[in-house]
Amino acid sequence: MIDVRPVLFINGLVFLVLAAAMGVPAVVDFVLQDLDWQVFLASGMVTGFAGFVLMFGNRPRGRLNLTTRQAFLFTTSAWVGAAAAGALPFVFSNLEMSVADSYFEAMSGLTTTGATVIVGLDSKPYGILLWRAILHWLGGIGIIVMAVALLPMLRIGGMQLFRMESSDKTEKVKPRVSQIASAILVVYVVLTVVCAVALWAAGMTAFEAICHAMATLSTGGFSTSDGSIGHFESPTIEWIVTVFMAIGGTTFVLFITPWKHNRWSLLYDSQVGWYVTFVLFFSAAVALWYWAVSDVSAHQAVRHATFSVISVVTTTGFAAADYSTWGGFAEVTFFILTFIGGCTGSTSGGIKVFRFQVLFAMAGVHLKRLLHPHGVFVIDFNKQNISDVVVRSVSSFVVLYFVCFAALSLALTMVGLDVVTALTGAATAIGNVGPGLGPIIGPAGNFEPLPDAAKWLLSFGMLLGRLELLTVIVLFLPSFWRS
Repeated sequence: MIDVRPVLFINGLVFLVLAAAMGVPAVVDFVLQDLDWQVFLASGMVTGFAGFVLMFGNRPRGRLNLTTRQAFLFTTSAWVGAAAAGALPFVFSNLEMSVADSYFEAMSGLTTTGATVIVGLDSKPYGILLWRAILHWLGGIGIIVMAVALLPMLRIGGMQLFRMESSDKTEKVKPRVSQIASAILVVYVVLTVVCAVALWAAGMTAFEAICHAMATLSTGGFSTSDGSIGHFESPTIEWIVTVFMAIGGTTFVLFITPWKHNRWSLLYDSQVGWYVTFVLFFSAAVALWYWAVSDVSAHQAVRHATFSVISVVTTTGFAAADYSTWGGFAEVTFFILTFIGGCTGSTSGGIKVFRFQVLFAMAGVHLKRLLHPHGVFVIDFNKQNISDVVVRSVSSFVVLYFVCFAALSLALTMVGLDVVTALTGAATAIGNVGPGLGPIIGPAGNFEPLPDAAKWLLSFGMLLGRLELLTVIVLFLPSFWRS
């Protein structure tokens, strides 16, 4: 059997972090004389007590080292447990949210999905709105650290390519994973502050700016208004959010990569190049379509199309306009974009641009072999050969991704959802995007009308997508639990 004590110990630490984070909205509500501060105080006490019990009851002797199996178990249990703790303020509040609704909202926040079941956000307590933003922000930095520290070790879907250990010491970004995580955290905080200041200068209140900055950099999508970014009716705010959503979809490790040969790796990384080209192409295509079929100006078409494309590609899920009313071409395009995602090592979900690079390269190699059967062809990334192990893991991941999408879609239809809601709901949950298509869960809709069974299924789908599928699925194998 697996020794779960180290896993429980680290989970206790996660609970303590969440308990401390609950103090922030508690202070805000207390200062504003809103009785909801008691909700966060009670939630923090429960979460903190559970954290202390787990830590001191499972304190390791000596240095803490996780085996591969323990790392798999910790990764999944941390997100499941954190969502349960994060749901407590919703359960204890006056919002009259069921357990299913509360867990769905917390899981959506921590996985940076942005799907919500809360109606009337404009009139909700500041503490609740801030807590939703904090869940996004913590989930965003958590997934980045997991991407650079755990997933390479676990060999999930090609992530080992981004392993920081290198035989060439001059190529290492930082000598230790802890230093990498610390440096990324500094970048994450600085970008969040810059985004908040820019949004405040553009017309948002300080509170709105902070909440939206945390939701933007984490590519989460929770807003303080039912109208999302469209509520502010400000082109300046839309462009600011567009820029920082795009930044959130890039590989954060590249922000701390040292300059080499007077070049910053971020500007010359092939994945970032694909990502930018891809976004520009679809933004132009959708803008042209929107301008042609609607009575809008060229600037408005470009602004709304670019915002919406980047929002879906980065899996943020903010809405500035209801793109489900733009016609069939736009709807199909956005449904396809739901599967793409941003760069590997970013806060975005989806399949990720890097994996599509590998798939296109594989297709190119097969075509070349048809013409040159005895030729030797290699797949490279940033002028470095990609091993067959990485290629196979990427192929396996993509196949499993669509199998999970199909299975979740079928399950959602079995609990009463219509075809459009089931298909786009499954895609948006596994891709951690947020809004789907149709009148219920579209950009102008909400997940509140769905039955509880659908919300539990979608919560599981969010977890699957956020943790790269295999991290969760491997726990269901009987051989995983054997000695």
